[in-house]
Amino acid sequence: MKLTTKGRFAVTAMLDIAMNAGEARAPIPIAQVAERQKISLTYLEQIFCRLRRAGLVESTRGPGGGYRLALAPGEITIERIIDAVDENMDTTQCGGEGTCQGGAACLTHHLWEDLNSVIERFLSGVTLESLVTAAHNKRSGHIQTVPAVIPVKGATPEHRKEEKSKAADPVAEEAAAALDH
Repeated sequence: MKLTTKGRFAVTAMLDIAMNAGEARAPIPIAQVAERQKISLTYLEQIFCRLRRAGLVESTRGPGGGYRLALAPGEITIERIIDAVDENMDTTQCGGEGTCQGGAACLTHHLWEDLNSVIERFLSGVTLESLVTAAHNKRSGHIQTVPAVIPVKGATPEHRKEEKSKAADPVAEEAAAALDH
C-alpha cells in the first residue's frame, strides 16, 4: 500500500481551496493553488477533473473563474477525496479477493483486511473542516491534533465511556462521543 502523489496532491489542493475561499466562497484559480503548493498545473488540472466528476468541487469559467468546494468543508472527508482520484489504499496482496496464495487466502490476509478497515475509518473520520481548524490553530500557536475516530475492535461502549472520561482534550471527548451514537 502506498499513497501516491495523486492522493496527496488532491488532499493538499482541496485543503488549500478550503483555507483560501473566504466567506464569499469565491472561486480559486487553480493556477494559484498550483503556485502556492508547488504542484504542476497540468497534473493539478487532471486531479481537479476527477474531483469535479465526484461532486467535490464546482468550476467557474472565465474571468474570476476557478474552483470552489461543492460541499461544506465538514462534509468532505479525506476518504472521499482519495476515492475521487481513484487512489488504491488496499494493503492486501490480492486486492481483497482472498486469492493471495494460489487461489486461497494467505495466512495474514485478515490482518491486512483489518488494516484496510482501520485506514478507511481513520480517513472517513477526518474532514477538511478539521484540517482547516488544525492549520489555523497551529498558525496561532495552539497545538491541536486532528480528531479522527478509530473504533477499536472489541471495545465496549462502557470502555469507550471510561476512556472518554479520562480524556482531557475537548476534541478527543467529542470524537469519543461520536462513537457512542
